[in-house]
Amino acid sequence: MIHQDRSGAPHNDGMSLVGANHVRVGSELLLNSDRLRGARVGVVCNHASIDRTFRHVVDALAEADGVRLAAIFGPQHGFRSNVQDNMVESAHGHDPARRVPVYSLYSETREPTADMLRTVDILVIDLQDIGARIYTFIYTMAHCLRAAARHGVPVVVCDRPNPIGGVQVEGASLVRGFESFVGQFPIPMRHGMTIGELAALFNEHFGIGASLEIVRMEGWHRALYADQIGVPWVMPSPNMPTLDTAIVYPGTVLFEGTLLSEGRGTTRPFELVGAPGIDADRFAAAMHALELPGVFFRPAAFEPTFQKHAQRACGGCQIHVVDRDAFRPVLTGVALIQMFRRFDPAAFAWRPPPYEYEREKPPIDILAGSDRLRRQIESDAPLDELIGAWREDEDAFARLRRPYLLY
Repeated sequence: MIHQDRSGAPHNDGMSLVGANHVRVGSELLLNSDRLRGARVGVVCNHASIDRTFRHVVDALAEADGVRLAAIFGPQHGFRSNVQDNMVESAHGHDPARRVPVYSLYSETREPTADMLRTVDILVIDLQDIGARIYTFIYTMAHCLRAAARHGVPVVVCDRPNPIGGVQVEGASLVRGFESFVGQFPIPMRHGMTIGELAALFNEHFGIGASLEIVRMEGWHRALYADQIGVPWVMPSPNMPTLDTAIVYPGTVLFEGTLLSEGRGTTRPFELVGAPGIDADRFAAAMHALELPGVFFRPAAFEPTFQKHAQRACGGCQIHVVDRDAFRPVLTGVALIQMFRRFDPAAFAWRPPPYEYEREKPPIDILAGSDRLRRQIESDAPLDELIGAWREDEDAFARLRRPYLLY
């Protein structure tokens, strides 16, 4: 059965749609048109920029009749997504097979320079977002729109599915003054939009003003998740290995603002969470007592191979989502942080700056989008109080995004 959420978008009520849809992503439709004929094209992409046949957008552009591939631009982790760690810049390079420069937009610059755009007539953006405000790819896109507006280069954004669906909106919106490279605009943590829809929102509502065209997908609707669309899953970044990771990420990414482990250095980042000295069985039982919707907390012990608590035994849980429609990732992530703090208040600590080019504000504040969540957790505010504080933002954003929804 299909319901309507507060945004007016359709909502799937538990019915499996696996195998029911075969989505054609924007890049496939763009390359089957004459839109780029005669143009020198720059493309912003990484290794996940493929279509349903695994064909990469760079290969398609290089082979297209009448199109000259002029430059490749890579986001965080690099064009080939070969830089494992976060907050490690990528170097510029050269693609020997295609004989074009490869520019890093996670380097001394996050924005294409005039020199980088000098040989580009059209800038194509084909990046796979994962549905959370914090994911840097959408801000790489915003920086590209700004640079293109400044230098008079038209932009074509090839739309891709939001892998965790386009129905639910959850969490507080970012507050002005807390902008960073993991949050540039006042949107909620889980925005429920595609990257093409976000491009229109950023460009029009937030006033970037680039010459923008969005190539819509065919066959996608808002209730679909990434395993229901017929497009292969290629991990968008090194610590986003599966759809399961993406589903929990809008909540457990907040662990990056703490000294708790978010599971980096394991095979299940953002699904495994924990810290040294935590009794996993007791912790999981305490989480189950909260009766959070759509989730099972399995007691888990793990030893990260790198990042926080590397080579140390951690106790905590693995997050298993048992009902996607009911599950609330942001609520769950906040509840987990609160519980870890209650279990070992003496050992609990917020991660100090710097974080993602922000050197003064606490990382948890730029991740949460304000200092409110940190202050609420420090005062041990009940979960109901936190959720109540989000609702106004969620409702306001549901209204704001409506004119920009394409599906």
